[in-house]
Amino acid sequence: MNILITARKFKARQTLKDFISSEVSTLKKYNDDILRADVKLSYLNTKDSIKSAEIILHVPGQTLSATEESDDFEKSISSAVEKLSRQLKKLKTRRTLKVR
Repeated sequence: MNILITARKFKARQTLKDFISSEVSTLKKYNDDILRADVKLSYLNTKDSIKSAEIILHVPGQTLSATEESDDFEKSISSAVEKLSRQLKKLKTRRTLKVR
């Protein structure tokens, strides 16, 4: 699986990139057919300094996405990966029901 990380309006640290790679790689246990993951990080410069993470997964025949905002990039990424894991589980159950 290819993981493309885009940081908007800032430069992402290598530790953050490593964290993203490890988190997104855990999604492989739900679906081995994931082609690509696009991760977009944004820093919303408000008084609360909100950090947003959007993850788009490309699976054959479908595109799944999740967006999260919090005060920390790691929290945002973990929440988005959690949402995508639920979506992948749901997709897997739908596909197994169609086969029967």
